[in-house]
Amino acid sequence: MANPPPARPDLIAAIATAPGRGGVGVVRVSGADIAPLAVAILGRVPEARHATYSRFLDSQGEVLDEGIALVFAAPHSFTGEHVLELQGHGGPVVLNLILERCIELGARLAEPGEFSRRAFLNGKLDLAQAEAVADLIDAASSEAARSAVRSLSGAFSARIAELVEGLTRLRMLVEATLDFPEEEIDFLRDADAFGRLDAIDARLQAVRAQAKQGVLLREGLTVVLIGQPNVGKSSLMNQLAGFEAAIVTEIAGTTRDTVREAIQIQGVPLHVIDTAGLRDTDDAVEKIGIARTWAAVEKADVALLLVDAAHGLGEREAAILQRLPAVARLTIHNKIDVTLAAPRVAGDEIWLSAKTGAGVELLRDKLLEAAGWQAAGEGAFMARARHLDALSRAAGHLAAARAAAAQLELFAEELRLAQAALSEITGEFSADDLLGEIFSKFCIGK
Repeated sequence: MANPPPARPDLIAAIATAPGRGGVGVVRVSGADIAPLAVAILGRVPEARHATYSRFLDSQGEVLDEGIALVFAAPHSFTGEHVLELQGHGGPVVLNLILERCIELGARLAEPGEFSRRAFLNGKLDLAQAEAVADLIDAASSEAARSAVRSLSGAFSARIAELVEGLTRLRMLVEATLDFPEEEIDFLRDADAFGRLDAIDARLQAVRAQAKQGVLLREGLTVVLIGQPNVGKSSLMNQLAGFEAAIVTEIAGTTRDTVREAIQIQGVPLHVIDTAGLRDTDDAVEKIGIARTWAAVEKADVALLLVDAAHGLGEREAAILQRLPAVARLTIHNKIDVTLAAPRVAGDEIWLSAKTGAGVELLRDKLLEAAGWQAAGEGAFMARARHLDALSRAAGHLAAARAAAAQLELFAEELRLAQAALSEITGEFSADDLLGEIFSKFCIGK
């Protein structure tokens, strides 16, 4: 048997299917030249884009497995390179044997996200689309999955491209006037430059609103339940979760640590945290639980302060409210099944029964409102915090451009900065360290 070819830094391989056992498992190889590897492991190079039944051979010509081999010739592949996929039986042992054989034949183990990174670098995907690949895999709801598909298909990128194109045209107009300082303001006014700027800003605000919906679908909302002992925090947690996620008793201080549960409301992920009751105590364990309660509040998006509907807000609740950080808050008047009051909403206060469930639907709607969710979020595309940051910076530069309209050089510079901020989203301008951070969080094999 001939010696295997030397390791090629441009040839990468990984198991592309999830860990564990399954009916089918896939080993993926990508690089500039897969022919020697294919010949060694399959005995031939299969015809491109045709499923070929093959035996996968080891260095002695013994059969490791048998299955389907697929070749995708560059540039018509996910990565834009030559790609070989070996689809065999989905057992971890046999898949690792095939992967080891590929490495023996000159490939190296792919880094997390390296296939997607190569797709980006080879122009098959822009950065927002590449991120949507990981978001689609990680989607926690059908709404999140649909939004990720919209981003993957280019919906988000197309909106960004429209904004960049509008800014490019406006910048060309502004730059053309720099050589004629005596006429620049009149020229810009006649060309409706400021009207164009307003139109770009309006489109940018619409994209920001959709992106915020996408961030909610991706990252969800962290909701923490706080209040004195025995006001019904654990009961409300169970109502929201739909099952007994937390222990409920009449004994004050039953909950001594934070209890976390992931739920969904209209497809929006909510991370609900039940906490220890806030009170003065000498119990060492309960003190630790109370400290963790305040730590959870610091990281929350929304705090629900539960009070007994029979007595409402008192001095202890006022003390809790005074200590709350700058976080959205709702006051929940619980136990209306005892007071015989009707479920209702008044501003940021809700009257409900965590025991019977009466009024809990009002709370769900209020939580979505507090999160900024819009029921018409069907057009949302998946977005990340970095996208919101770039959109926010672009909006800031547009505002600065408008303020500097009388100084054409500053006006032009702010337009340039706005365009650069938007281009970061699709990766037209991206630092290598940012790319490394993004793709390092992907699955191996993607």
